[in-house]
Amino acid sequence: MASIGQLKRIRLFEDLTDGMLEQILPLAQEQSFAEREIIYEPGSEATHFYSLITGKVLLQTELVSALIISIGAIKPGYSFGWSAFLPDITHTSLAVCMEPCEIMVMPGDKFKALLNQDHNIGFLVMQKTATILENRLERRTAQFVKVITKHPDIATLLGL
Repeated sequence: MASIGQLKRIRLFEDLTDGMLEQILPLAQEQSFAEREIIYEPGSEATHFYSLITGKVLLQTELVSALIISIGAIKPGYSFGWSAFLPDITHTSLAVCMEPCEIMVMPGDKFKALLNQDHNIGFLVMQKTATILENRLERRTAQFVKVITKHPDIATLLGL
């Protein structure tokens, strides 16, 4: 079972009070995953939300049958499986452990119900979610621009 101390080390929950964390605690189950173990696959139902306690998780996508790329690396204190916040959605990437991992797993429907029930918790969690995802989008946009400007045809057009 997860602890208040572990919840406090998760970036998503760092602004919550102990009382708020105590409401989340019954939803959080700690699970161990082995190296190379798959947490979820593309197309699988997004029923759970995950926060990494220890280890490293890669998010990957398959471009073609022989080419799989990493689209993100999750380090301790960060969360993934954001699709669990949305209704009737499936995962779009593969989440795989790159080393043994301890992961806090929460049922998405129960977590959403708590956020709806306690608007103070819901507001703080969604505010932090927006900040985390905005930072992730900025990093991905910068990576995309860097990669695309290296394309020979585009580099020529830009005079690089």
